[in-house]
Amino acid sequence: MTYINKKFLASALAGTLLAFSAHAATINIHNGGDPTSLDPQKISGDWENRIDGDIFEGLVTEDPKDNPIPGQAESWKVSDDGKVYTFKLRDGIKWSDGQPVTADDFVFAFQRLMDPKTAANYAYLQFTIHNAEKINKGEIKDFSQLGVKALDPKTLEITLDNPTPYFLNALMHYTAYPLPKHVVEAKGDDWVKIGNIVTNGPYKPTEWVPGSHVTTVKNDQYWDAKDVKIDGATFYTLEDQSAALKRYRAGEFDILTSFPADQYEWIKKNLPGQAHVVPFLGTYYYVLNATKPPFNDKRVRQALSMAVNREVIGPKILGTGELPMYSWVPPGTAHYGEPAYVSWKDEPYSQKVADAKKLLADAGFGPDHPLHAQLRYNTNDNHKKIAVAIAAMWKPLGVDVELYNTETKVHYDEMQRGQVEIGRAGWLADYNDPINFLNLLSTGVDMNYGRWSNADYDKLINQGNAETDLTKRAAIYKQAEQLALDDSAAIPIYYYVSQSIVSPKIEGYEDNVQDIHRTRWLSIKQ
Repeated sequence: MTYINKKFLASALAGTLLAFSAHAATINIHNGGDPTSLDPQKISGDWENRIDGDIFEGLVTEDPKDNPIPGQAESWKVSDDGKVYTFKLRDGIKWSDGQPVTADDFVFAFQRLMDPKTAANYAYLQFTIHNAEKINKGEIKDFSQLGVKALDPKTLEITLDNPTPYFLNALMHYTAYPLPKHVVEAKGDDWVKIGNIVTNGPYKPTEWVPGSHVTTVKNDQYWDAKDVKIDGATFYTLEDQSAALKRYRAGEFDILTSFPADQYEWIKKNLPGQAHVVPFLGTYYYVLNATKPPFNDKRVRQALSMAVNREVIGPKILGTGELPMYSWVPPGTAHYGEPAYVSWKDEPYSQKVADAKKLLADAGFGPDHPLHAQLRYNTNDNHKKIAVAIAAMWKPLGVDVELYNTETKVHYDEMQRGQVEIGRAGWLADYNDPINFLNLLSTGVDMNYGRWSNADYDKLINQGNAETDLTKRAAIYKQAEQLALDDSAAIPIYYYVSQSIVSPKIEGYEDNVQDIHRTRWLSIKQ
């Protein structure tokens, strides 16, 4: 019989674990909402993008500053008319199961994205591709008519309906990721389950516990694996920002993707240099259900918008300096110049309230006949503070607000299904171009949560999409933006600033206009 010295075994095991931890550089990321899927065609939130952008890679990918650089494609050429892009795939690129990534995987992915049966909410982001919209709407049944062709296993040709100045940026979006055709066809919808899923990005998922976390490890089949410094990441679901900050201070998280705004001064003082509060391309707004009375009345929508005191929200309610928003497209957006603004932007707040009261009175509402409305927001300390403050701003108008909150996944699902009177929404740019914001108000777009619809607006958007002169294009888009603002299509509230906290031991974290930070570019100071 062999006897084992338990003390020696424990000591040896501890030493092994210490040795492993010294070499395995892993990162813990507070990710906010609970992902609905790992399928890049079935997601819609920034919390899902953080995961999928680590495990998949498109033809074009992001550098640390969110500029487009070669990804799965090593190079590309653009035709003289700007409509045909020809991509050369890298030599030896593989899925995480060792199978080659081919041009057919991209063709398969784009066709699946546009297939109406897939019901991809973000398919419209790639409608600039020839016949994409017609296929997505069921007007063309032959998917081979889509302007995405494999010329050979390493050459992909994409044809557009019109020259598109932001197309390379659009290809960084998860709607343009390839899919493993051999796995999706074999497993169907189960292809994304752990044990089935294969990916082509720097990482691959190894565990997914809904409501808790997703864990990834380095993909040794990735073409640039030798330069990936972090061995894996765990993305934690946690919508309680105060709890997230406590776990960060306890060393459980290395990165927070948001924090309680009322703790900003404390964070700056006690965690110097760790808070990243930077303007970026994002908007915070409320939608009103334009298909239901009384929100189908422009006077009601405008009154509610005018009564929001935007100047106090950033500096006083949140305390992180968000700028008041009176346009729909954020200033500084590429290919646009100065955005359009609501006509009453520069009125004193007291005058805005007086005008709002008159508008509501004309619509039949006031203190003696209050407007009853439900305001929905997804669970988050900052969203709650803003909702409470805005409800108080509306009260003098004779508006009685019921606050209703749900977790992020439920909130956006219900909003997309039209179960909303007034609802909180946020939009982070998928690519740096005004159309990415303007499309949110186009008829039939899933993310048009308020169902506002205007034929003249849609016509201008289509006209701008077809315009090749960037100056003329911007002017047409601005007409559309002004029309939507004049009709109070939604309630813009503020332009986002990123609110992240990053441990001093993390290197390579670069602030950028889209607040995208792929783990591939990060390292951990030992």
